Amino acid sequence: MIRITLGMLALALLFGCGEPVAQSKGARVLVLGDSMFATNRANNKAVADVLEAELGVEVLDRSVFAARYFHALPISGAAGLRLTSQYREGDWDWVVMNGGGNDLLLGCGCSLCQGVLDRLVTKDGRGGAIPSYVARIRTSGARVIYAGYLRNPGMGTPIKHCGPAGNELDRRLTLMAGFDAGVTFVPMADLVPYRDTSFHGLDRIHPSFKGSEGIGKRLAAVMKPVPKQGVPAARRR
Repeated sequence: MIRITLGMLALALLFGCGEPVAQSKGARVLVLGDSMFATNRANNKAVADVLEAELGVEVLDRSVFAARYFHALPISGAAGLRLTSQYREGDWDWVVMNGGGNDLLLGCGCSLCQGVLDRLVTKDGRGGAIPSYVARIRTSGARVIYAGYLRNPGMGTPIKHCGPAGNELDRRLTLMAGFDAGVTFVPMADLVPYRDTSFHGLDRIHPSFKGSEGIGKRLAAVMKPVPKQGVPAARRR
């Protein structure tokens, strides 16, 4: 699960909260999410860059550092800090998403998180902010991929205590995806080998270049080829 301490949060807000510039009006894949996706964008090695290389299609990346579903104080969605403000209407083949980690960390400290989990996605996978957001996107006809978070097996990290809440979030997202053939949950909990530090940056929280590449390639493997299917044509916009 992604953890951002106060100092790291300040850096994230400084360097990453501005809304990403559209790469191209011809993009057919849209990426939404938090710093797991946004990390390494300045070096053109973020998850969206990997997807472009793997799929051979243009990708619009609107992920933002520190983005979350819920904020204690009113906040403008213009900068993309509210995850539900990142989506833009378009003729997307795929919308690739992640999110919820910052809500668990900053909303309940990754402990006693039953209430936050229920607000994100209910135990049965049918209700909550995430299923509602996914359903809204699905009305466009785009297929949706929801990505889980990386773990750090065998290593001490600032976010080790987030593991149980992250596992429960993964379980609920798996259930959510099971209700719609056009939605796929792609876990990342098993991507990092035991005690392998190469998938994370020095903070052991955000992905390294190798980590972003691993995430992107796992997602791309699900997306190849890139068909348009799912919602009946009458529901397309």
